[in-house]
Amino acid sequence: MPLTRDRIIGHDLERLAFRFTMLNEGEVVQCQISDAAMDELAGMQGTESSARQAQFLSLRETIERIASEIYDEAPRVPGYVVRIFMRHLGR
Repeated sequence: MPLTRDRIIGHDLERLAFRFTMLNEGEVVQCQISDAAMDELAGMQGTESSARQAQFLSLRETIERIASEIYDEAPRVPGYVVRIFMRHLGR
C-alpha cells in the first residue's frame, strides 16, 4: 500500500539529507533523501543548503514514490526510517 504525503521537515546539514514524513494508515513514517540522490534526480550537483526545500518541492512526487516503494520492500520494524540514496534511483 502506498504511503501518503505528510510533512516537510527540512534540510539536515549534518547528515547532508532532506528530511520529510509520510503516512502509512495514519502512522508517521520518517523519510530522508541524500543530497547526492536529490541532485541526481534534478540533473545537477552542489545545490546550496538554502535551495534544498525548493528542490525537494519540485521533485516531491518522484521522491515520495521512491520512498513508498522502499517502504513496501522494507522489514516492518518500529522506528524504521526510509532513506533514499543514489543506489535507489536506478529502479
